[in-house]
Amino acid sequence: RITVLPHGSLRILNASKSDEGRYLCQGVNVFGSAEIVASVSVKEPTRIELTPKKIELTVGESIVLSCKALHDSTLDVTFDWTHNGQPIDFEKEGGHFESIKAQASSADLMIRNILLMHAGRYGCRVQTAADTVSDETELLVRGPPGPPGVVIVEEITDTTATLSWSPGADNHSPISLYNLQARSPFSLGWQTVKTVPDLISGDMESAMAVELNPWVEYEFRVVATNKIGTGDPSVPSRVIRTNEAVPKTPPANVSGRSGRRHELVIAWEPVSEEFQSGEGFGYIVAFRPNGTRGWKEKMVTSSDASKFIYRDESVPPLTPFEVKVGVYNNKGDGPFSPIVVICSAEGEPTAAPIDVKATSLSVSEILVAWKHIKESLGRPQGFEVDYWKDMQQEEAAEKVKTEGNESSILLTGLEGNTLYHLTVRAYNAAGYGPPSTAVHAATKKSPPSQAPGNIMWIQDGSHVSLGWEPVRPLANESDVMGYKVLFRQEGQSNSQVIETQKTSAVVLLPDVGVYIIEVCAVSEGGDGTASPQIRVPSFSGGKVTSAQSTLHVLSTSSSSVTLLLALMVPSTSW
Repeated sequence: RITVLPHGSLRILNASKSDEGRYLCQGVNVFGSAEIVASVSVKEPTRIELTPKKIELTVGESIVLSCKALHDSTLDVTFDWTHNGQPIDFEKEGGHFESIKAQASSADLMIRNILLMHAGRYGCRVQTAADTVSDETELLVRGPPGPPGVVIVEEITDTTATLSWSPGADNHSPISLYNLQARSPFSLGWQTVKTVPDLISGDMESAMAVELNPWVEYEFRVVATNKIGTGDPSVPSRVIRTNEAVPKTPPANVSGRSGRRHELVIAWEPVSEEFQSGEGFGYIVAFRPNGTRGWKEKMVTSSDASKFIYRDESVPPLTPFEVKVGVYNNKGDGPFSPIVVICSAEGEPTAAPIDVKATSLSVSEILVAWKHIKESLGRPQGFEVDYWKDMQQEEAAEKVKTEGNESSILLTGLEGNTLYHLTVRAYNAAGYGPPSTAVHAATKKSPPSQAPGNIMWIQDGSHVSLGWEPVRPLANESDVMGYKVLFRQEGQSNSQVIETQKTSAVVLLPDVGVYIIEVCAVSEGGDGTASPQIRVPSFSGGKVTSAQSTLHVLSTSSSSVTLLLALMVPSTSW
């Protein structure tokens, strides 16, 4: 059990506590001797328990691996975890791994929300100053299948495509079925398609996609499913185009539209390119007068067309027609839409408005009113008013339209003191009717440009008595019809108004505060220029003594406001 080796070392096998102690090694030669002393301590061997030994889990579950060490009590112990032989970095594993050490002689590994990538061998290594031991356990993770292999398109018709693929990893749960998906320029992403067989079992590696649209580009992919769930899809197949075929989808919502006299306007919703089924797509428009036998057919070669106009001078307005619209392409003629009855255009209005009147309202406004004779044909959708100045030609007329059954319109933005000529005519989708006889109206003269001058006022409590010089308009201005006194509290925008035909007025200031007062002339052409503003304090009805009653005069001979006179007068002397 104890042997001295040739080079002088001492080997002790199956050491025990009895082998502890001091060992002396002495070397001797002709020149003398030398010695060393070694101290030997014998420790209990370290043992490890790693549980559980083999685990099978499903994606999303969690597990705790427990590692316990039985070791000499005089030695410290450290634990290290590995995954497939590589140390686990707990900071970089996205929170899936956590090391839990509740006792000095044990360590646990928590694996949360397990993924397929977490399957494999997990090792626990225990190390002391005397020895190192380790153990491993196997973790098997069941999950949804992996993506199937490359999808190959083997055969194509106008409405079918035969596909094959290789199975992907089942991830420890057998594949139960496959789902076939397709994508085209007209679909919203990937869509499940009908197949033959209807259910594709997990042991199949080919199927036929059916009910595809002819002459459409498709990509295909395959998705596998097992008891755990549905896996990631395969890589898409190459893009293929189904074969051409006779179109099967007629236009929708065939109807009539407004047109000119002797026109039959037929409209429809164009067929999407997805359903045109081939090149050379167009429309066949068929129509016949209601109650007749033979159809007239016209070809419309544009696939984007949505309207066809048939014109025949012999067709009376509002003649009913039976109409249907079909489709065709290079492969042949497709079906027609259901027959609908629509009428030819009713034609433009034939009667001019009557009793047209034009009334001048202000310097820039004229009110135009009229009456219209009801017609069985050519019903108006609205009216157009043409107006031009006296010195202009009718061709230079400005135009404004009404809609519906309006019988008047207010023209605004006109020049003042100007004579205008006006006509009115009805219109609809077919065109315009004849104009009315021209009428005439002149806008009012401009309001006076002069402001009321030399305003005088005296305040008696909440009453303010005002007086001013009359406004004398210029020759090209409207005559003065009266005056307006506008007053408002300071800081507010809405004014109260007193109208008078005199050059004086009394204003009652109802509330405490400072009031702003202005005066302007009133004329047919509108309100004239306002006087400079007067600021007057209100005492809310309190009686002002004679010492407080003051006569104020404002001169407006210049742009500035000048206080000319302030006299102390009795309150009763005004």
